[in-house]
Amino acid sequence: MVNGTTATGFKGVLSLLSDSAGLDLSSCVDTAAMEEQFLNGGSLIDWLLDHVEVSEREFGSALASCLGLAWDGEALADEANADVLKSLCAPPVAIKHRVLPLRVSYREGGSATVPDFIELAHYDPFATFDRQLVRRAIACPIKWVLSPRRKVLSGLQRLYGVGGDIFDDLLASRDWNEDEFSFKEEVNVIDDEDEEASVVKFVNQILNEALKQRATDIHIEPLRSDLRVRYRVDGVLRRVSVPDNIVTLQSSVIARLKLMAGLDIAEKRKPQDGRIALQVGGEPIDTRVATIPGIEGESISLRLLGQEQFNIERLDMFPELRRDVDEILSRPNGIVLVTGPTGCGKSTSLFCFLSALNSEDRKIVTIEDPVENRLEGALQIAVKPEIDLTFASGLRSVLRGDPNIIMVGEIRDVETAEIAVQSALTGHLVFSTLHTNDSIGGITRLIDMGVEPFLVAASVRAFIAQRLVRRLCRECCLQADYTAEFLRSVGFPLKDAEGILQAKLEGCDACGHTGYRGRTAVYELFRVTDKVQELIVSGASKQDLQRQGMLDGYVNMREYGWRKVIEGQTTIEEVVASTELT
Repeated sequence: MVNGTTATGFKGVLSLLSDSAGLDLSSCVDTAAMEEQFLNGGSLIDWLLDHVEVSEREFGSALASCLGLAWDGEALADEANADVLKSLCAPPVAIKHRVLPLRVSYREGGSATVPDFIELAHYDPFATFDRQLVRRAIACPIKWVLSPRRKVLSGLQRLYGVGGDIFDDLLASRDWNEDEFSFKEEVNVIDDEDEEASVVKFVNQILNEALKQRATDIHIEPLRSDLRVRYRVDGVLRRVSVPDNIVTLQSSVIARLKLMAGLDIAEKRKPQDGRIALQVGGEPIDTRVATIPGIEGESISLRLLGQEQFNIERLDMFPELRRDVDEILSRPNGIVLVTGPTGCGKSTSLFCFLSALNSEDRKIVTIEDPVENRLEGALQIAVKPEIDLTFASGLRSVLRGDPNIIMVGEIRDVETAEIAVQSALTGHLVFSTLHTNDSIGGITRLIDMGVEPFLVAASVRAFIAQRLVRRLCRECCLQADYTAEFLRSVGFPLKDAEGILQAKLEGCDACGHTGYRGRTAVYELFRVTDKVQELIVSGASKQDLQRQGMLDGYVNMREYGWRKVIEGQTTIEEVVASTELT
């Protein structure tokens, strides 16, 4: 028997649940796999929750009733008494044995410093050995309650923070010698069970947790009396709980990350850039690292770049827009410009377009700053201004290499713009980006740079503007209750208001209590048709161009976003925050 019950006994409990609660679990359990988990000393509850489709709340409640245990479906720690909870139940004890202290009770008339009992939530009633070790470590009586696993694990992170279980070791090693800390591996394998030095393990936990939360960026920033760690998830920064007084380890954490990125740890006065090749669960994660010196010390930002598979289906375009894009991509020459602010997904769209065109009979060359994504079969060039390899000089050289398709990371100046135009006019298909607020603004931007209007009209095939909006969490979204006055003020069609959804303010565990999970794009395609070409050459206003675009099928981003709202993909608030009313 391991940790309290046998696999056979566990199967018997599942049979009881089938009889008492109507949960038919025993018939869908792989007995051989469960036996293997048991023989390896693993948790049978973990195995069941990982391998069988069952509601944690429904299963846990039924299990508690079957075994005569107290049940708490929320498992919320008393944050007002967080210091007391952490002093009674130390982080290594709570995190290792997966028990969450909820609250402390004091006997009426007794000492205000000696608790009557502490209430602990756990999710595995068969882990008796773990509970025995917890009893030995806590110097007061314990009241046990059964709770959902997701609630226990998320509560542990909120209460103790990332790295809470190794903080004592971190403090003991805060005087480590950076010069003696070597780094030799080209690829860093990040493992939950890493038993290296405590600082290394803490950094690994930060990276692991960021990936679990689907973060795209990590920001580690020293404040006057704290070290702030934030993850950017679905485009929004979220602060991460870390152990108290972690600021004392600021230099050690920053030095470890700089070593991993191959940066000079002795240089703390000027910014540095580097890369880390990570491997998590066998998956490669390329990480871009940037340090910035500040008055409180160095801050460090990490951009997590998975080795993504790019295909045009992932852009989630509506069918009519997809048909127009396919027609544009089928052209043998011309310029396609994707516009929008930083972080709106322009690069992802470009690489999806290139992936759709990538074949043995086409030569694709990209010029980027920096190269973040890899495209198999394409020649990718990184801009290096220090050796005079700029977008313009690189593009000029690329043209001598007989490419079919060229992607320029960004058109920033008239020289690059003019070479891109000449490339399109000489038979090349050119993709690039511009920083403008909408698609039609790309015309004005090129002309303001100094490109002649007739060259813009002759070379550009389309401008595609885009923004990213957060997707509704399907676990907790609610029926919307907007007023007609509000809907009119934002331009939402009243006839489509029935049945639309909005985000739950406090969210749920599945979405990190934000109400949203994942992102989708809203687009605006402005095609340069024959009529539009005439207007550009004649110097027509933006309003005239927009009117002609509407005759050609142009739909602005806000209207495109309303369709996403009507389909239940996002909310009115997200579309309003990301687009302009026109």
